[in-house]
Amino acid sequence: MPSKNPAFSRGFGNNAGPGQQYAGWGNAPQYGAPQYGAPAPQQDAYTAPSPYGTTPDTRYMTMDDVVQKTGLSFLVTVLSAAAVWAMPGQAAWGLALPAVLVAFVLGLVISFKQIANPVATLAYGALYGVALGAISEAFNDVYPGIVMQALIGTFGVFAGMLVVYKTGAIRVTPKLTRWVVGALVGALVLLVVNFVVGMFTTGDPLGLRDGGAVAIGFSLLMIGIAAFMLLLDFDMADEAIRRGAPAKFAWYVAFGLLVTVVWLYIEILRLLSYLQED
Repeated sequence: MPSKNPAFSRGFGNNAGPGQQYAGWGNAPQYGAPQYGAPAPQQDAYTAPSPYGTTPDTRYMTMDDVVQKTGLSFLVTVLSAAAVWAMPGQAAWGLALPAVLVAFVLGLVISFKQIANPVATLAYGALYGVALGAISEAFNDVYPGIVMQALIGTFGVFAGMLVVYKTGAIRVTPKLTRWVVGALVGALVLLVVNFVVGMFTTGDPLGLRDGGAVAIGFSLLMIGIAAFMLLLDFDMADEAIRRGAPAKFAWYVAFGLLVTVVWLYIEILRLLSYLQED
């Protein structure tokens, strides 16, 4: 059965050789029915080969690995943001833009090459922490207390979606994945169009970020997409564990969660700023 999570459509989980098709954790590759003699013995779930090309000495990923790596990644991000916020004056803004650009490029490399590496994930967290520290300080100067509200909101959405996922209230299916990814692509296209048109006009052409009713609706849409992306991240972790991923893959899962939560936090920060202006 093919994976329903995009993270397993290439790289990890596609290590079967020519003529083989991985049929799920616990099922051996099929080479065709035997023609003579006794039926071929069936491998049990504990001796079936892992689709990750691991060796017998490889330690497989557990949920504890995911929790530990994710927690460490968030800790590095928060400490980096706090250090930047503590800088005197506007010194943080001199670091924010370069940090965002480097983090963006690094994030693309990690995503497309599916790099499961502590240095890459922690470096991404530290770089985005620099940007978050400067952005948060700027918002808090204009709207005192807004950062704490955004943090509480982000934690609330994260906890809520985790409960929804664990209870099975919303199941991650291939159809849901396609809808969420499609909505994300559509929202990004709108942002790009808004940016390009804005280069030749004044103001906010589509009203996506001007603080009005359309901007509030768009922020709510982005928060909703980010919340559902969390479900896909949770499912990626569970599926990797089921399929026998090596322990280091937890760093890639932590990266995915970090990207989604940072995005969610920024969108909640935007939404709160719009509401306070009204």
